[in-house]
Amino acid sequence: MSFRWYGASDPVTLAQIRQIPGMHGIVSALYHRAPGDVWPAAEIANLREGIGEHGLAFELVESVPVHEDIKLGKPQRDHWIENYGRTLENLAAAGVRVVCYNFMPVFDWTRTSLDRPLPDGSNSLAFSVSDAAAIDFSRGMSLPGWDSQRTPAEFRALIAQYESVDENALRDHLAYFLAAIVPVAAAEGIKLALHPDDPPRPIFGLPRIVKNAADIRRILAMDDRAENGLTLCSGSLGADLRNDVPAMVREFGSRGRIHFAHMRNVKAQANGDFQETSHLSQDGSLDMAAIVRAYCEIGFDGYVRPDHGRNIWGEHGNPGYGLYDRALGVAYLNGLWEASSSAAGA
Repeated sequence: MSFRWYGASDPVTLAQIRQIPGMHGIVSALYHRAPGDVWPAAEIANLREGIGEHGLAFELVESVPVHEDIKLGKPQRDHWIENYGRTLENLAAAGVRVVCYNFMPVFDWTRTSLDRPLPDGSNSLAFSVSDAAAIDFSRGMSLPGWDSQRTPAEFRALIAQYESVDENALRDHLAYFLAAIVPVAAAEGIKLALHPDDPPRPIFGLPRIVKNAADIRRILAMDDRAENGLTLCSGSLGADLRNDVPAMVREFGSRGRIHFAHMRNVKAQANGDFQETSHLSQDGSLDMAAIVRAYCEIGFDGYVRPDHGRNIWGEHGNPGYGLYDRALGVAYLNGLWEASSSAAGA
């Protein structure tokens, strides 16, 4: 069991995280480093030591961003891939075992609201297809959570570069990246864990290639080694009601290709709208007990974290990453795991 932490600026402290029952380690990164930077060994060591002072492990990074030139297939991509490999070497030397990354063009996770109210008075992240379609990038950015390091003009220019990149081309660019970086990861003892698209569908005319089981099969077939693996995010994939998350756990987990499990619930609609809920099965569209049971059945021994949480009890912090609801999620997930393990043992 792990907990994502955004470093010294995070309102949630390591001392608080340590008090959550069953907590093993911290998921973090060098968030001040730009995509393509080589992460210095000294900075990685400082992060590990600070986490270790609180009795927590630092064995998993989320994320090492992939430079946009790699996704676009530009000639400069070899330089950025080389830098990525050097970062993996430095992380391995610090004891990191799993690196989560994504291959989503331009945007990472995308939401149209960071604080949509829920019936119980809490609020959470949400996505509306119609609200997303109404965004006019030509008039400036109005998307919650967008990367403020880029200006609206830079965003528009970057999106325009993808007009000639369809899903097949983006998939080819991922294959090129993996062909170069998986051998480095294998040599360093690091497992790569690709995160699904969030939401799992094309948005803003940009291609998406990690939306469903068929997409994942194609990607895992690019390199059969275990180092080419997954972050299986129940909330991301579960936002498409056609995705059977427990079946994916069994299919890909039984092959040893799931290295990191993101666990959260989401209330999804057939048209693609969704809102994040508590982890409790009855609050969302996902059967969290069935998902945990599937992990138990395949003997999953990788890393897991409660993913996004609601804003509850007046807490204000990083959207989706407060303390209280994620701590409740840990307790719930640990209970489901203990019950599933006991039933399997009986």
